[in-house]
Amino acid sequence: MKTLLNVIWLVLAGFWLALAYLVAATILAITIIGLPFAKQALKLGVYAFWPFGRELVQSPTRMKGLSVVGNVLWFVLAGWWLALGHLITGVLLCLTIIGIPLGIGDIKMAGAALVPFGRQIVRVSELNVGVASSSTIVFPD
Repeated sequence: MKTLLNVIWLVLAGFWLALAYLVAATILAITIIGLPFAKQALKLGVYAFWPFGRELVQSPTRMKGLSVVGNVLWFVLAGWWLALGHLITGVLLCLTIIGIPLGIGDIKMAGAALVPFGRQIVRVSELNVGVASSSTIVFPD
């Protein structure tokens, strides 16, 4: 089921969201001081491309102080409007029966867009087992 949802998501929104995050990451990377933010935009782009069956969880290797500073700056500069965009499109997707799971996924991404520092992407199956293997996509801070 998650593969079907991911394919529908990819066609309707995932490709465009991932592309937008990639463009934003490229622009941020051009400014050298924006490199940490570019890394977070890439992480969100990967997550937005294929979100079902994966979760963003707190990274065990995060540096709490730097994550807080990064998240505050991210929230002020980009996070609030990214989250607002995800919330609006999530609500619009929920207006149709087929769009309800996609809308819920989009609303879930709003939380990720608010504070991405100190989180990593893991598969839900690995999260349920409680173990993240070497195949986990990790973006530590």
